[in-house]
Amino acid sequence: MSNGFEIEQRGPTDRSRNILAAAATGVADFIVQTGGRPEAVFERVGIDPTCLGRKHSALDLADYVAMMEEAARETGNDNFGLRFGQRYQPHMLGLIGEIALAAPTLGSAIEHLALWFPWHQQATETRLARRDGFLRLEYRILDGSIVDRRQDAELTMGMFANVFRACLPSGWAPEIVLFEHARPTAWRDHEAAFDAEVEWSQGTNALVFRDRGLDRAMPHADLSRLQRLTTDLADVAGSRGTPAFLDLVRGEIRRRLSAGTIHLEQIADALSTTSWTLQRRLGDLGATFSELIEVTRLDLARHYLRQAHLPLGDVAFLLGYSEASAFSRAFSRWTGCSPRQWRRLSRPAATPQLMSRT
Repeated sequence: MSNGFEIEQRGPTDRSRNILAAAATGVADFIVQTGGRPEAVFERVGIDPTCLGRKHSALDLADYVAMMEEAARETGNDNFGLRFGQRYQPHMLGLIGEIALAAPTLGSAIEHLALWFPWHQQATETRLARRDGFLRLEYRILDGSIVDRRQDAELTMGMFANVFRACLPSGWAPEIVLFEHARPTAWRDHEAAFDAEVEWSQGTNALVFRDRGLDRAMPHADLSRLQRLTTDLADVAGSRGTPAFLDLVRGEIRRRLSAGTIHLEQIADALSTTSWTLQRRLGDLGATFSELIEVTRLDLARHYLRQAHLPLGDVAFLLGYSEASAFSRAFSRWTGCSPRQWRRLSRPAATPQLMSRT
């Protein structure tokens, strides 16, 4: 491991993590409506705005996620993704939205959404699961190198909810909404937007809903069109994509951090491999399992510390520490300063003297 906890990857990264540009349909207009300058957002992230909204064009997933985070900063709207997602109708999503709308029933639409969304947005896991008597439409980005991704999660949950609302009577709401990120300042806005209880710092993002109304016909069902659309999406995307291997491991570590101690066997099982094979592959890439845990903790620590409303005790818990003092000692070892000092110096008005050391 080099200075600053950067892992040097040896050999090809075999990374494929695109998202079809239709996912950004209307984002420029919404930035303007919320008081921002879209051209400034696109320039800072390095996105060509001419491709946004095109069904058959693609963006790098990390750039797309960064665009949503930058839009929140540019507009001063901390709930940018939440608000954009609430107005984002399925047809705006391009091929994946059209697939959901062409399905014969709501249940089929949700199944197709879970099956095909990783083709629309690579390096992503979506699945329809049953747990505790409820169904869950789950979503998460697999790439652990994409750290700041709250706006994308809230946007995507809003998109998913609007598939239900395209079919069910007015007033439909999920039972619970889950988010993997920590609770934001204006969290009551989320409960109002979804008309549901919201739980934070979960292992995935999900809509939790009852098993009823799923046999209801979709208003624009068309089986022959559905088949053509799925074939088109497979041809355009090429695959479900994959993060670089180290980023995939970091993603699985991130998912489990708040539970406390993470074992190599857990991650190997999640990746459908053996502990020995996982260790060997990490070694081939110049990394160890313990190093990846620290890299993941440091990246997330900096992410959480930038959120001034989160107490240090909560940050410690989210990173898997039982006590804030243990987190403080680890962070001081990583960066040369305490979490409190780093938070103060990372404020926009402060000179980031110590940030360069990380």
